[in-house]
Amino acid sequence: MRWILFILFILLGAPAHAVSIPGVTTSTSSQPGAAPTTEPDVEQKKAAYAALADVLENETSRKELIAQLRTVAKTPPAEPVPKITPPTLTEEKTVLENVTDISRQYGDALSGKFAQLYRNITDAPHKPFNSQSFTNALTHFLMLAASVFTFYWVIRLCTLPLYRKMGQWARNKNRDRSNWLQLPAMIVGAFIIDLLLLALTLFVGQILSDKMNAGSRTIAFQQSLFLNAFALIEFFKAILRLIFCPGVPDLRPFNLQDAGARYWNRRLSSLSSLIGYGLIVAVPIISNQVNVQVGAMANVIIMLCITLWALYLIFKNKREITEHLLDLAERSLAFFSLFIRAFALVWHWLASAYFIVLFFFSLFDPGNSLKFMMGATVRSLIIIGAAAFISGVFSRWIAKTITLSPDMQRNYPELQKRLNNWLSMALKVARFLTVCIAAMLLLNAWGLFDFWNWLHYGAGEKTVDILIRIALILFFSAIGWTVLASLIENRLASDVHGRPLPSARTRTLLTLFRNALAVIISTITIMIVLSEIGVNIAPLLAGAGALGLAVSFGSQTLVKDIITGIFIQFENGMNTGDLVTIGPLTGTVERMSIRSVGVRQDTGAYHIVPWSSITTFANFVRGIGSVVANYDVDRHEDADKANQALKDAVAAVMEIDDVRGLIIGEPSFSGIVGLTNTSFTLRVSFTTLPLKQWTVRFALDAQVKKHFDLAHIRTPVQTYQVLPAPTGGTAAAEPLPPDEPTL
Repeated sequence: MRWILFILFILLGAPAHAVSIPGVTTSTSSQPGAAPTTEPDVEQKKAAYAALADVLENETSRKELIAQLRTVAKTPPAEPVPKITPPTLTEEKTVLENVTDISRQYGDALSGKFAQLYRNITDAPHKPFNSQSFTNALTHFLMLAASVFTFYWVIRLCTLPLYRKMGQWARNKNRDRSNWLQLPAMIVGAFIIDLLLLALTLFVGQILSDKMNAGSRTIAFQQSLFLNAFALIEFFKAILRLIFCPGVPDLRPFNLQDAGARYWNRRLSSLSSLIGYGLIVAVPIISNQVNVQVGAMANVIIMLCITLWALYLIFKNKREITEHLLDLAERSLAFFSLFIRAFALVWHWLASAYFIVLFFFSLFDPGNSLKFMMGATVRSLIIIGAAAFISGVFSRWIAKTITLSPDMQRNYPELQKRLNNWLSMALKVARFLTVCIAAMLLLNAWGLFDFWNWLHYGAGEKTVDILIRIALILFFSAIGWTVLASLIENRLASDVHGRPLPSARTRTLLTLFRNALAVIISTITIMIVLSEIGVNIAPLLAGAGALGLAVSFGSQTLVKDIITGIFIQFENGMNTGDLVTIGPLTGTVERMSIRSVGVRQDTGAYHIVPWSSITTFANFVRGIGSVVANYDVDRHEDADKANQALKDAVAAVMEIDDVRGLIIGEPSFSGIVGLTNTSFTLRVSFTTLPLKQWTVRFALDAQVKKHFDLAHIRTPVQTYQVLPAPTGGTAAAEPLPPDEPTL
């Protein structure tokens, strides 16, 4: 048995040490603390092989070896021990530490830029100066520059009369108010002609450059620098001429004085020429022809002079420009007035920052700084102009209103107002979004924010998707509310073609339904919008349910008021304008809400009565009115004579047209309905229109008084006894009743 184990160890262990198979070999041999395994020598291997031969030759030992091998094969391998890796700990920094790190990063970058500038000035390799080569290149450069400037000046001088005719024609058309498009079209046309002249000059300049470079790559490079600078600078000057237009005041888009326009056009043109030709032409030529150090120094001197000159112009004209901006704000729309006033307060700081940033950019990267600044400036002007134009269109649309046809206004009284409100709100939101997009595009133009990457990936795409969803939700909610509210208002409106006004009950119920509908639509819309922006509304719904349960327990009277009011309205108990008696109060119903009713007494007092406190009430305008008139007559009068006088008075009342139209049917005479020791009572009754019983009663009383007087019918006389005063100290005898009543 020991030989068998020894042979297995040799046969299985030796190849394992000789070959390492990835994924099969164990890791015990690679552990630092494992002891090295010794390789068996040749004699040991021979002895092992001989022992294996003996084992295989013996039948019993061979079977035992096979059984042991099968047992080993069936034994599962040992499970690997999992290796626990501790989590990576990240140190959380405070806000101050983050600000410090960012400041240090930008500070290091800025100091590196200054160090590079210092090395360019002090440690740049010297280049031998060849005066003959410099003079030759300068001569060809000046010849090309003079030719290009002369050609451009001549063609612009030839087109000046055309500009003047265009301006005069456009001003005359604008003055006649025949069409307001002529003047903007001519201004844009003059700008396009200016750009075409610039393109023609560049084409001619390129041809002249091919003829004047003398076959030198250096001269051709310098001339290409000049043409690039000329194109960039003259394009900027074309924009200045579009704004100020000093030669043709009729094509000036803004209300500027001629002197001011010439002043600013001349100053800004000179400043742009100095910047462009200094950075794009002079500095590269000096660095190439003279020395890199001299070119770096020239760049610093040129940009320092430009920056100081620009700051001088800014602060010299600060007050004048601020006053012009404030005056422009007074004449602008309210939306633009706010921005113009804000710009008037900070424009000088923005302009100063612009030239200071240009100064540092030109120091660190003189080759690309001007292109970047000019490109960012042009893009900024385009963005601001486009945003101002779009916002102006929105502002003009906001000032306008939708006017519906008279039939539509009559059938839907609030539809026009509601449509104008929705349209105004939508345009204001669109104008606000335009300003936000313009601000992000401005940041993108200056390299401070990657707008397009933000828009297509990550938060921007999600934000746009959420805004579109919210806009659709609000749009459909507004349409639903407008349609339903308009249908309700159509039911509340009368029609000149014969449809009468709805009853007060219907008006009250429809008004309550419209208010409830507004609350429901608003609540659902707010919940959906909150869910769209990522707010979990499940806690809000649960909290609203719990709050509703608590409120229901604490406001049982309010719930009772609402339920009672709804049932009274459905039963058509009272409506606005009815004369009612509620408890001790009698008055006219002026207002009915879902919780209470407002009653105005004839004294002017206004009472608010909760629905739940009404147990019984009387309504005087339900169907008909009734007059029951009782008249007392003296007992000694003739009953037939009195009854005839009453009939005559009623007949006189029935002959009055205004009163007869208020009486339904014929009066009813009841005769004597009461008898006392001093009088008897006659009764007559009428059926009238609702709330007209008092008018009929007043007219009847007047006629009864008149006819009773004509017939000498006396009303009852009040009697009383006069007792004589007692005499002396003796008791007075009981007086006898008088023979006649004494008044």
